[in-house]
Amino acid sequence: MSKFKILEKEMVVPNIYKFVVHAPEIAEKSKPGQFVIFIPDEEGERVPFTISDWDRDEGTITAFIQELGVSTMKLAQMKMGDHLEGVVGPLGIVPEIKNYGTVFVGGGCYGIGAVYPLAHALKEAGNRVITVIEARSNYLFYNVENLEKVSDALMLATSDGSSGNTGKVHSILEELGEKVDKAFFMGCNFMLMMCSQATREHNIDTEVSLNALMVDGTGMCGCCRVTVGGETKYACVDGPWFNGHEVDWDELFKRNSQYVMDEAMAFHHFSIGCRQDEEQGRVEKSTSKKE
Repeated sequence: MSKFKILEKEMVVPNIYKFVVHAPEIAEKSKPGQFVIFIPDEEGERVPFTISDWDRDEGTITAFIQELGVSTMKLAQMKMGDHLEGVVGPLGIVPEIKNYGTVFVGGGCYGIGAVYPLAHALKEAGNRVITVIEARSNYLFYNVENLEKVSDALMLATSDGSSGNTGKVHSILEELGEKVDKAFFMGCNFMLMMCSQATREHNIDTEVSLNALMVDGTGMCGCCRVTVGGETKYACVDGPWFNGHEVDWDELFKRNSQYVMDEAMAFHHFSIGCRQDEEQGRVEKSTSKKE
């Protein structure tokens, strides 16, 4: 079996895809909270994704991918049986897994899938695991059955109130009424910031998996610089896990937004090209049938 073959690929909810990839050397060494870099093709970017599961016997890793830009669009267009140009990993510092007592694990968007191995490991370490996942509406939840298996309590939060509690992860935390000894969060940076603000008020030790711009994933490019506790860190090699109470969120948001317009233009032009290629393919197929 060739390396980096896509063994499974499905859209679990709109714009989020589950990928199971053959990568035995990575599966053998993967740990909770680490990430990999996918390279879709020869001209593709190096895009980081949290490892959501792995099977050492089968030599596979699983990641949930949110389609946002050109590279993730390329990945979304790939099919089962296709091969990725490259997969690099496992990367990142592993958060400390031990018996804290009661831990609060929160996830949103891609983080709904990404928190699974962390919750699993914390449960095996003897913790009481409270897992909370958030989405805009109930049709955007996925991986719920797996999270139920590794959580003492699993709660859902929706912005529109269509399922579970109305609100977000941080609002459930604020209304929990139970002592929490440690908190871990995975999701968009805004969610991480809001959750960190909530845990600060309750004096709960908090670790967040930051989403910073990355290129090489080895600390060489310096693209993923973040300020934590007044010191410059590199999310790919010093993280991605950091103390959420010490992150300079304003700086992180500014750095992450500097290429938003360029990314939007690239996505627009690439999607137009894809539609033109599809239309040309339909014309050629129709002409061939007539002949």
